Amino acid sequence: QTLFPYTTLFRSTRSPLPGTVLSIAVTVGQAVKASDVALVLEAMKMENNINCGKDGVVKAIYVQKGDNVLEGADLLLIE
Repeated sequence: QTLFPYTTLFRSTRSPLPGTVLSIAVTVGQAVKASDVALVLEAMKMENNINCGKDGVVKAIYVQKGDNVLEGADLLLIE
């Protein structure tokens, strides 16, 4: 049982660590696989590929290149 079941319903991809968005590899309307790289975050001078995490279609992107994000921040919405 999960504490936040709505996250699986809305399929939001969240940031696993705090960092800066270096690049975004997906666009709204794009079909993606769970293993596709959605964006690249820089954390502690290291580049981290963030995967989509779920198969589906990108419905919204909540960040822009250069944004600073916190751990757990919503990055994009996949349906």
